[in-house]
Amino acid sequence: MKRSTASAALIGGTTLALVLTGCGGGAGGSDENTIRVAYQKTKSFTAMDELMKKAKEEYEAANDGMTVELVPIEAEQDQYFTKLALMNGSADTAPDVIYEDTFQIRSDAAAGYLQPIDDYLADWDEWEQYDEGARQAGLGDDGKTYGVSLGTDTRGIYFNKRIFADAGLPEDWAPTSWDEILDAARTVKESNPDVIPLNIYASQALGEATSMQGFEMLLYGTENELLDTDSNKWVTGSAGFRDALGFYQTIADEELGPDPAQALDAGWGTKVSTELLPQGGLAIAIDGSWLPGNWISGENEWPEWEDTMGFAAMPTQDGGGDGFTSMSGGWTLSMGKNASDPDAAFDFIAQALTFDNALMYHQKAGQIAVRTDVAESQEYLDYNPSFEFFSSLVPYTHFRPATPDYSQISSNIPVATEAVFTGQATPEDAQAAYDTALVGIVGEENTQAE
Repeated sequence: MKRSTASAALIGGTTLALVLTGCGGGAGGSDENTIRVAYQKTKSFTAMDELMKKAKEEYEAANDGMTVELVPIEAEQDQYFTKLALMNGSADTAPDVIYEDTFQIRSDAAAGYLQPIDDYLADWDEWEQYDEGARQAGLGDDGKTYGVSLGTDTRGIYFNKRIFADAGLPEDWAPTSWDEILDAARTVKESNPDVIPLNIYASQALGEATSMQGFEMLLYGTENELLDTDSNKWVTGSAGFRDALGFYQTIADEELGPDPAQALDAGWGTKVSTELLPQGGLAIAIDGSWLPGNWISGENEWPEWEDTMGFAAMPTQDGGGDGFTSMSGGWTLSMGKNASDPDAAFDFIAQALTFDNALMYHQKAGQIAVRTDVAESQEYLDYNPSFEFFSSLVPYTHFRPATPDYSQISSNIPVATEAVFTGQATPEDAQAAYDTALVGIVGEENTQAE
């Protein structure tokens, strides 16, 4: 990769500008002794920033003459993907090491943004610590490995025990159907009109968070999924899809959720975790396992969270099937296709994922460990009291379709949920629009009606 050392990265809106300053030979010169690392950072997610700073210090101390250039992209998830794609659009700005969502691996590998790392993994002693599921997370369509897992996650329900007590709801609340979630929200609304009863992500601005933390937590609790795994065809017209949108409609019609102006804000996810839940402004939140990691220490520390928050598994629609459901994903460290020194890039990845660094990251990020030695560490188990609960959801969890076109298909889900949540469309009309977009992406021959 030919580039100068970046002294500043100005990232904002939908545009990306890297301000390059000369180093030695001046702007435009080649600097193969620099490893550029791009990753996400938000107010509620600083664990990756801490990990990268630690790994940079350790790597540079052990490799004289090498520089690690950190490029933290301060953006919510979908904006992060957009800005990362802009970086990858030019060899001059493309990162050597990339913080990569597992669902993007296949599409980004196919697009030529990543390079396989199997040869490096074969010689890496630490690779044997990763379970088979973690190894599968980094695979591309060609069967090659394009990323090393940083950890995984699950999703469930958070509820404020104090708000529940005031509303006469049980401290050990464990809903067994969607109706019981809605009934609890109605009870909270009647008891305390100043509190938002229930949050489930609905907006296009939150992109994959809406798809995965929101809609898919509902859909995968019905008899339907996005992709029929038996026929390997995408599903259209399913009752489960329509019913999931109907859940959003009920929340909107009965005003059980946030005001649409709030919910459509790109920073809504951060506000939920750093303000509304800690300040008692939200009673029930369907969200990810990583939230308590923000509350244990750091800028968003909330010492009372253990006494205040309760956890419940997400029930299936009517309690059928396994009774509960969850969604799991995860992120990897991947190597950019244009890395000028692949050996150095992988060495940095390996440094970032030592036992000590993986342990620190799992603790800070609230991740479910994928390294066997970390998962069995008492220090890991004792650090976060929520680990036990969220790990218990693994038997009920689902994963997004691992196909290159998933990200494009998934982007149409928030279009549907937002349209229903804001009253712009009925569940039936929103589903029809999604189905039309789906057929346009994959072709009618790759869909099946249910």
